[in-house]
Amino acid sequence: MTEPTPILITGGTVIDGTGSPPQPDTSVLLEGDRIAAVGPDAGTNQPGAIVIDAAGCTVMPGLIDAHVHCTFDDVQSNDELFFHRDHTLAALIAAQNLQKLLMAGVTGFCDPDTLFSMGPSLRDAVDAGVVEGPRMATGVQALVTAVGGTAGRLIPDNGVVGYAQVVTTVDEMIQMTRRHIKYGADWIKIHATGSIPRHKGELLAWKPDELKAVCDTAHELETPVMAHARSAGSTRACAEAGVDLILHASFMDEAGLEAVIEAGAALMPTFTFLANLADYGHLVGAGAGMQDVFRGEIEATAKMMAKAHDAGVPLLCGSESGFALTPYGHWHARELEVLVESVGLSPLQAIACATANGAIAMRMEGEVGTLAPGMAADMLVVDGNPATDVTVLADRANLRSVISRGQPVDLDRPWPTRSPIPGEKVANWAAQILTSDLIE
Repeated sequence: MTEPTPILITGGTVIDGTGSPPQPDTSVLLEGDRIAAVGPDAGTNQPGAIVIDAAGCTVMPGLIDAHVHCTFDDVQSNDELFFHRDHTLAALIAAQNLQKLLMAGVTGFCDPDTLFSMGPSLRDAVDAGVVEGPRMATGVQALVTAVGGTAGRLIPDNGVVGYAQVVTTVDEMIQMTRRHIKYGADWIKIHATGSIPRHKGELLAWKPDELKAVCDTAHELETPVMAHARSAGSTRACAEAGVDLILHASFMDEAGLEAVIEAGAALMPTFTFLANLADYGHLVGAGAGMQDVFRGEIEATAKMMAKAHDAGVPLLCGSESGFALTPYGHWHARELEVLVESVGLSPLQAIACATANGAIAMRMEGEVGTLAPGMAADMLVVDGNPATDVTVLADRANLRSVISRGQPVDLDRPWPTRSPIPGEKVANWAAQILTSDLIE
């Protein structure tokens, strides 16, 4: 097999992903899927290398989006997601959508739960070169109780629907944890809170011994656990049970933060979905009341995220792409903006959350997320200076080059598109109720 031609990126300002100050006029040499050298003189002994001139640009690690639902396909409702999807079409469409992530500068992502348990198969297809996409870590399905999840009564009392595996006893929780790991899960996902009719917000839907049973079982099989937790009490309960990565951690209080610190857990607020609804929801028909609710959740949660960051808790970036409010390829850098504006992180600190800390979700710490010799060759060449303005990462036009696994991504091709597929969307009879007063 022919050795790949080395790539030399010259003359750029390097942001290494660790939070350290940028390094001007620095070159990066790539040999295959590894960084061979970083420094002003990197590549001087590689006359046959492919040269990318990065003068005036920033060179940085590729983004790691630690919360993507790559099999959902920008759904508008849970009804659509659960009951209007075909196994084979969902896989084919997911393969196309992975290209959008790469073209938006995402070189690694984690998918907590997938339709039809397809996550491990899709990951393995990417690794084998069958499907083009970023590096991928994945769960199988989310473990939920009958009142878990955010789909209310669309979740059955038992069995499987969409991304959810309903578990009803401790024995079943242990059994399904083992089964998911057997079939290739990188993570076990618990949906710790659920939406209950006539109750404001989400409630913890698991008992402490149930949470602990899943965590203990997964850890015995050397597999970490993440949990969706959108209440103060649920964040604390998840940390105390041994959850490794807590998603959302909405309204976390001091007791919850203390439990997170003591457990050594990481946090992923996933503000992007909330921020998009709060700031742009009116453009897609969202009600003003919902916008105010999510804006308030961001403000309340951001204060505690700032305290967590100051205490040394790793914060990860996740866009929750896969929904109509967070379509693939458009919002993967939005979380950095919220971390700067609402949490108070510096741009370099926010970049570290989206690169170095993202390696936690990939289960590839010490391999991806930073620019240093020996690290994986996943990086971006960006017009602009993210060290002073992270919003430059949100515009794909600013991506001069994307390198994935040591190979340049074709950014000149047309953006992936497709036509509607019959049956995939919910066909409503009307946009509103036809009462008689409308025709008077």
